[in-house]
Amino acid sequence: MKTLPRLAVLVLVLSGLVAAVRAETNSDAYIFTYFTKNGEDGLHLAWSKDGYKWESLNGGKSYLAPKVGNSKLMRDPCIVRGPDGTFHMVWTSGWNENNIGYASSKDLVHWSEEREIPVMAHEPTVRNSWAPEIHYDPKRKEFIIFWASTIPENSSTPATAAKVTGAVEGYHHKIYFTTTKDFVKFSPTKLFYDPGFSVIDATFLPANGHYYLIVKDETGKDDATGTAARKYLQIAQTDDMQGPFGPLSAPITPDKLWSEGPTAIKIGDDYLIYFDAYTEKHYSALRSRDLKTWEDVHAKMSFPDEGTPVRMRHGTVIAVPGDIVAALRHVPTP
Repeated sequence: MKTLPRLAVLVLVLSGLVAAVRAETNSDAYIFTYFTKNGEDGLHLAWSKDGYKWESLNGGKSYLAPKVGNSKLMRDPCIVRGPDGTFHMVWTSGWNENNIGYASSKDLVHWSEEREIPVMAHEPTVRNSWAPEIHYDPKRKEFIIFWASTIPENSSTPATAAKVTGAVEGYHHKIYFTTTKDFVKFSPTKLFYDPGFSVIDATFLPANGHYYLIVKDETGKDDATGTAARKYLQIAQTDDMQGPFGPLSAPITPDKLWSEGPTAIKIGDDYLIYFDAYTEKHYSALRSRDLKTWEDVHAKMSFPDEGTPVRMRHGTVIAVPGDIVAALRHVPTP
């Protein structure tokens, strides 16, 4: 039997390595967008191969500094990848704004000029536009953006903020929405979801041909009536991104563990909901296979800078091709 020349062996070895690298970079990986502190330094990214062990990218430094809104903040960055591969991101631009921020990117490194989307500019007394979410609606071939706002009772879309039991500092949030195909023209803002209590931080989990809307009950403690604070997550099912929505589930996070900023994804056979356990100053996660029983898997998770002042705050998880992550791990911020 003839022995292959050393050069041929080397070529075979290198070919195998190249094939392995290609297989690795083309496989799915996961990106987590998030902010730190008050959102003053902008967009942060983390990545994971399995959805459990997360590592910060760019040495933990911001990829995009906030430039729009009165407060110039970038809180709650939410991202979706459109059918053409473009990433679209929206965010909370300040605590008391009538607009949200928007930018797009092909690679998550180089971003378009930031713009304000004046989603609540038609409501002169609106108090806020918080935690916008963006999703692609395949049925209508358009993007849907929704967020939480409080509109005082003398406005054109009445809310009873001052009279609602458990309204926190007069905020009684409802979820509003708009749609767009091109991020130039937007449909008129409409009411999206009102469960009868103050609600924020809505997000979608597509599963089994349905959409599951995950929301946070933002009811605060009311000493006058003895009403206890309700700071937990619940789920409502729908067959259409614009509703109607079915009844809410029982809380899936415990009362004592105040929760906010949910984001969800399916990895393998499991559905994972990540959320900010903000009173305990760490990110946490739930896992399920039937969307009814949920297991606390925080102990199985590893998040960057957990327990520190620059820990991860309210963001979004998405699946991306591995080569995007590979590029992010080697390309510095411009």
